[in-house]
Amino acid sequence: QKMPPSLPATINIREPRWDQSTFQGRAKHFFMVTDPRNLLLSGATLEEARRVVEDYRAGTVQPGLTEDQLWRAKYIYDSAFHPDTGEKMILVGRMSAQVPMNMTITGCMLTFYRTTPAVLFWQWVNQSFNAIVNYTNRSGDAPITPSQLGTAYVSATTGAVVTALGLKSLTKHLPALIGRYVPFAAVAAANCINIPLMRQRELKLGIPVTDENGNRLGESTAAAQKAIFQVVVSRIGMAAPAMAIPPVIMNMLEKRAFLKRYPYLNAPLQVGLVGLCLVFATPLCCALFPQKSSMPVSSLEPEVQDQIRKKDPWLETVYFNKGL
Repeated sequence: QKMPPSLPATINIREPRWDQSTFQGRAKHFFMVTDPRNLLLSGATLEEARRVVEDYRAGTVQPGLTEDQLWRAKYIYDSAFHPDTGEKMILVGRMSAQVPMNMTITGCMLTFYRTTPAVLFWQWVNQSFNAIVNYTNRSGDAPITPSQLGTAYVSATTGAVVTALGLKSLTKHLPALIGRYVPFAAVAAANCINIPLMRQRELKLGIPVTDENGNRLGESTAAAQKAIFQVVVSRIGMAAPAMAIPPVIMNMLEKRAFLKRYPYLNAPLQVGLVGLCLVFATPLCCALFPQKSSMPVSSLEPEVQDQIRKKDPWLETVYFNKGL
């Protein structure tokens, strides 16, 4: 099947539709990637999108396919398949699951923060979900063994839960509003533990670095460190509005007669407020850094620099998938 004249063969669907050197372009891209409606797509729709994308990359296309349909297929494909391995990602680990899952978990963390068992349970649920997301959206294509995954999960969730309980004990004699911020402080600290632990294989063995055209040049631990740092900053930023704004509003509402009369509305209100924040915070914080991150060759490990210099002595910048 030849390319129809209306659809040029020069569209680069390996890259996002919008300019990723600008925040606005990255925000448009991530609003598409994190769209929760992608979770409702059937397996057949996902496979059809994969077929359209892979056929187009191979130089063939369905008759009558338009550019908008091609980009739609590309974003459906990106929402469900890992960019490095091409494997279909776990449903709850996809970025399109971030808003509904975080909305429910964070809303419950902010509602049930007063007792130690509740803090323990919801922090464990949150870190278990984070562990799935961190594994699903890791960078690179190297396999991870079940024992490595299990060790990383136990270490990450234990560290995060202990941090949450420690912070809760420090706020016993502080005002109620301060107590409401314990979940956020715990989540921020836990992200610094969970993400590096779930992606520790990258820190030990490195992640693939490529030239501008996607040609693989080697694996770098320096690139892995930069990638994981950027993801930690994005995740903390993502949690900040959802965990900082609702507590202030709920603190005010709980002093009014309305919530005293209808206390059962506390959790739904909290979840709704968190969801409203996350709809915007998730894509905007993902957009803080380009998905295809870069760094100078001179910043890589000496042995990786030597490896690259043998292939291309004049190359100055390498690129890598930072993960999400």
